[in-house]
Amino acid sequence: MTGRTGPAAFRSDGRGRAAALLAVLLAAILPALLLTATGAGAGERSAAEPKPAVTLSQKEAGKGGEITVKGKGWRPDTLLMMLICGQSTPARGVIGGTNSCANAAGRAVTTDKKGAFTKKMPVTEPPAPCPCVVHVATVTGEQALADAVFVVAGHPVAALPKENGDGKLAVLAATRLEGDSGLLTWFGAPPSRRLVFTVGNLGSAPVEDPVFQVGTAHGVYAAQWEERQWRGTVEPGRKARIELPVELTAGAHGDYQISLKYGTKVLAEQPWGVGRPWGVTLFWILLCLVVPAAVFRIGMAIVDKVRPRTGHGAGRRRAGSPSPRAAVTARLPKLRRAPAPAAGPAPPPGTTTATLPWFTPDSAPSEHRPTTKGHS
Repeated sequence: MTGRTGPAAFRSDGRGRAAALLAVLLAAILPALLLTATGAGAGERSAAEPKPAVTLSQKEAGKGGEITVKGKGWRPDTLLMMLICGQSTPARGVIGGTNSCANAAGRAVTTDKKGAFTKKMPVTEPPAPCPCVVHVATVTGEQALADAVFVVAGHPVAALPKENGDGKLAVLAATRLEGDSGLLTWFGAPPSRRLVFTVGNLGSAPVEDPVFQVGTAHGVYAAQWEERQWRGTVEPGRKARIELPVELTAGAHGDYQISLKYGTKVLAEQPWGVGRPWGVTLFWILLCLVVPAAVFRIGMAIVDKVRPRTGHGAGRRRAGSPSPRAAVTARLPKLRRAPAPAAGPAPPPGTTTATLPWFTPDSAPSEHRPTTKGHS
């Protein structure tokens, strides 16, 4: 069998090369097309996910009552904090921060695997006047919140403060904490820093003396918010460098999260690791060593003062008092030594002298002295 030759063979070979090149291009482009389609589908699903929502069993209740709070659309297995807050609306949020909420009567709840929860909550009057809301927010992780309108029966009602023009502030650069801890912080003084950030006015009106809220969170506890006012004006389209003081409680240590909020929007979060005040630990160690030693010394001094001074094994004696051995020796009869014989003629032979040292020649018993033995 003979193969094709000439122009027909060339055309057949060219079609085969084109088909091979097309297959290579499809193999290279197909994975990218699949990834793009997958990403688009994920984006559509993310956009279709419901936002966190809260519903109440009652829209109005008096102090001492109880309501049931239900939520859905939250992240699964997430810890939430529920509060009744005054001076708030769902549109403007909690204007005064958690200072406008009844924090003592708050309740914590954890969402289930589907991001839903149901929890009963007591009705308490908030420190700020109504309009009021039931405020639900995440404690850890990505910030998420939802508000539901609620009326506390019998609680005062006041108008909300006016908004300050159409100015909108946004953080343009990363926040940072500046400052160092002094020697007193090592001994338990409150740690302090300056929260430094740059904001820009994206609105059409100037923002004068903006009031920010600085939140401090430790561990799983909800952030404690405090208002910080910056004196100055940010013109439309301009930016400003702002410094706000941040201070923790005395003896604070561990990992903290500093949050910055303007209005109802959290602008930035900054972690802060605070070292342990080792000076306090050293002080307690020294105290535990010095106090027992001082008590022992005082006790030994008291025992030495009140114990008896006589008897065997007595301690120190008073100056001039005789020792026990000298006292026993003083009670024994004293021995008198015989005087030396005077120089003279030697005694005649046969004369006996007293050999006992405690008898003198004059007091020795006579050999011819009569005794009374046998006489009446």
